[in-house]
Amino acid sequence: MLSAAGPRGRDGRRAADRRIGPVIDRDQVLHVARLARLGLSEEEVEGMPRELSGILEHVERMNQLELEGVEPTSHVVELENVLRADEPRPSWPKEEILAPAPDPAEGAFRVPSPQAES
Repeated sequence: MLSAAGPRGRDGRRAADRRIGPVIDRDQVLHVARLARLGLSEEEVEGMPRELSGILEHVERMNQLELEGVEPTSHVVELENVLRADEPRPSWPKEEILAPAPDPAEGAFRVPSPQAES
């Protein structure tokens, strides 16, 4: 429902009234950063609780949406296979393709081994 004061959730409260406090603290940020092997600067550690709490706040707002009867989707628009059909067709003659090769071997291209010393 919309009102002059802004959108309201199922509980009738405005989003600003439902704000959750900073649920992520500095210790939790450091713990998650350690688990993810992230090297965060002191500035990033200080700002992260606010940012992560904002994300959780947004998720909480999405939880307030009325989604009864809405089918789950993986894409916003219908996807269509744009590839051509894979149908066999004649290929170029092997001899013609191998003719300019510097060192063909047994009907194939010979290339230096990646393990060979340069």
